[in-house]
Amino acid sequence: DDHLHIRISDFGLSKWMEQSTRTQYIERSALRGTLSYMPPEMFLQSNMAPGPKYDVYRTSHTKEIILSSRRSGTLVSLTQLEVGVARRGVSEDLGDESYPWRTVLGRRKEWRTAWTRTALLIHPVSLVLPPQVSEEVSQELTDSARSQAESGGDLKRVLQLSDSESLVPSDEELRIYENKVTPLHFLVAQGSVEQVRLLLAHEVDVDCQTACGYTPLLIATQDQQPELCALLLDHGADANLADEDGWTPLHFTAQNGDDRTARLLLDRGARVDAQEHEGWTPFHLAAQNNFENVARLLVSRQADPNLREAEGKTPLHVAAYFGHVTLVKLLTGQGAELDAQQRNLRTPLHLAVERGKVRAIQHLLKSGAAPDALDRDGYSPLHTAAARGRYLICKMLLRYGASLELPTQQGWTPLHLAAYKGHLEIIHLLAESHADLGAPGSMNWTPLHLAARHGEEEVVAVLLQCGADPNAAEQSGWTPLHLAVQRGSFLSVTHLLEHHADVHAHSKGGWTPAHLAALKGNMAILKVLVRAGAQLDVQAGEGCTPLQLALRSQKQSVAAFLEG
Repeated sequence: DDHLHIRISDFGLSKWMEQSTRTQYIERSALRGTLSYMPPEMFLQSNMAPGPKYDVYRTSHTKEIILSSRRSGTLVSLTQLEVGVARRGVSEDLGDESYPWRTVLGRRKEWRTAWTRTALLIHPVSLVLPPQVSEEVSQELTDSARSQAESGGDLKRVLQLSDSESLVPSDEELRIYENKVTPLHFLVAQGSVEQVRLLLAHEVDVDCQTACGYTPLLIATQDQQPELCALLLDHGADANLADEDGWTPLHFTAQNGDDRTARLLLDRGARVDAQEHEGWTPFHLAAQNNFENVARLLVSRQADPNLREAEGKTPLHVAAYFGHVTLVKLLTGQGAELDAQQRNLRTPLHLAVERGKVRAIQHLLKSGAAPDALDRDGYSPLHTAAARGRYLICKMLLRYGASLELPTQQGWTPLHLAAYKGHLEIIHLLAESHADLGAPGSMNWTPLHLAARHGEEEVVAVLLQCGADPNAAEQSGWTPLHLAVQRGSFLSVTHLLEHHADVHAHSKGGWTPAHLAALKGNMAILKVLVRAGAQLDVQAGEGCTPLQLALRSQKQSVAAFLEG
């Protein structure tokens, strides 16, 4: 906390590199947010690193010893035990060599053994038995029964843990399954089929959930353990019990492409169209990850291909976005709505075009997808393809009848967007397809206005070559030549003048290109305009000639040129 107090947790591993000093370790742990996981060596002033197998909290072993040595029936709470260990854990007056902080490293128990035994000693019945069973037998727990639980019997065999290092839980596992983890969760996570079978024989709660809602069945499906899934289902596991995000076991099998487990779950009553909190179904996940095997299984179980998630995406939207053509074919063949719209009105074709998924686009168009569907901003697939410079897709859309002149909400046609982005090949393609070169967009700007304003000199040249009008005026009377002069694009001015742009054109405020050149102080462009016949005595709306503007803006060289 703010006072640098450290809370020790007894349920976790901490990787401690031998070369790390205490200060480095604490700083690194603070940055990772794992400061609560501190190895006991940090408090014992010991420099010996225990290694990944035995890097456990020795207080866990202390608890086990304290609890094992207590008289039968005098149970202690975890809080009381924490206080007791904190008070006695590093005291030098405890000379008993059996205490864990004096145990030889190689003889120390592994984490799982200490954790399970400690948990059972604190809650000897309720941890592993359902509440109704716990109440019945809690009064019958005697010294001999507890001794038998420690010395033999099925329960001990179930919870007797292996020495294999691969069974030591990782930091990630502990973070995922932290809080309310039972021995059943843990054994399922380790894939211990026989141990799970023995534990289930003691009538444990097969649907117990961790703090984040994970059941043993959810863990088994995540790890793709069909044998464990079958075992849990045979013992009554709920195939539809979801985690805190609404993910059911079938969601995880679809995410993993595990059709074997998915079939097992469906046979045991799993809902084929279950939706998690954001509306995603197993079909969405199979489409996202290109698992045709799972998708075909879901189709055979009458999964709805048109269910929408929170933003309105169907499985076909997802498959089209990722370009999974086999899933696109499967979905379109099973009655998926080709022109289904998201909340922003985008169709699967919009998404495939945006991502450049040519094969998916081709199949959607062949199947009858509308090439002129408009999204909320008025963009058709051709608008998107033109703006992104996707030549082959533009060509494909035009072949299937996409309109050249549809305006967006702001009035832009595909040619406007291609000119604005500088995509020369697409400008040629659209012009050859007879797109309107003078189509008025927002404020009556033509594609040539956009190119001149944004300094796209090559685009200006191409549009002029294709026949664009160099004297088209927008709503304030500005021509492309005005905009090119204002931009300071010498080549664009030259191209426009070569194609007979009107050097005398004036805006509604009376401004000519020469006024703008004098105001900007662009001597090169002004000379070109004068050479083209620009009149220098014309007054703008404020009553200023180009010379007066140059003087007001202190463009001395321009003023000298105009006076001469």
